[in-house]
Amino acid sequence: MEIGQDGLMNKSKIKKNIEILYLDNHIMVINKKNGLLTQDSGTGKVNLEDLARDYIKYETNKIGNVFLHACHRLDKDVSGIVLFARTSKALKRLSNKDSQEKMNKTYHAIVSGDLPIYSGKLENYILHDNHKSKISTSKNRRAKKAILKFKVLEKISCGTKLEIILLTGRYHQIRIQLSNFGYPIIGDQKYGSKYSFNGIGLHHYKFSFYHPVKDEFMSIKAPYPKNNIWL
Repeated sequence: MEIGQDGLMNKSKIKKNIEILYLDNHIMVINKKNGLLTQDSGTGKVNLEDLARDYIKYETNKIGNVFLHACHRLDKDVSGIVLFARTSKALKRLSNKDSQEKMNKTYHAIVSGDLPIYSGKLENYILHDNHKSKISTSKNRRAKKAILKFKVLEKISCGTKLEIILLTGRYHQIRIQLSNFGYPIIGDQKYGSKYSFNGIGLHHYKFSFYHPVKDEFMSIKAPYPKNNIWL
């Protein structure tokens, strides 16, 4: 992506690469594309946070630095909702324990195969090791308990679409738990999928939370990526 002499990315390419779902003076909610980092990984690669920061800089003609910070991350290959704080006050309020406990995240996933049950709960112990999660046991002190609920939404041409509610938030939790269950996410070759495309079939579809300043309960949905697996 082109970067100008002022350090900003090309305006037309910024607008092409971000889809804003909600924006006010306190927060910004964006529908992240597959294949895009949420934040700078230290590699200098283009990431959503920098794109969003430059978007605000262009739109407000702001001189100097723009405060913007992601309140949670999505894996590079995962699409969907990312919430950003636009002020330190908003970030502090969204990061506190009370706010975190009131947040509800709903994911949609496309997995290989036909599930034998309509809904269920998965409980495992997970180890985070070398940029990958592994299934472990409760006897391992390093392992953390991971719980999610799922239900079948529909059967589609390449597999089954699921709705997933996270009850814990572990590294690659949905990906490793569904793979261990025998139904890996389409495109997720790291966890057993036989298919490959730009991203994986996991999308942060709905996010509910309290606005950090207005104290209003918000519920935002993100359209699916425009690729064949979601059609």
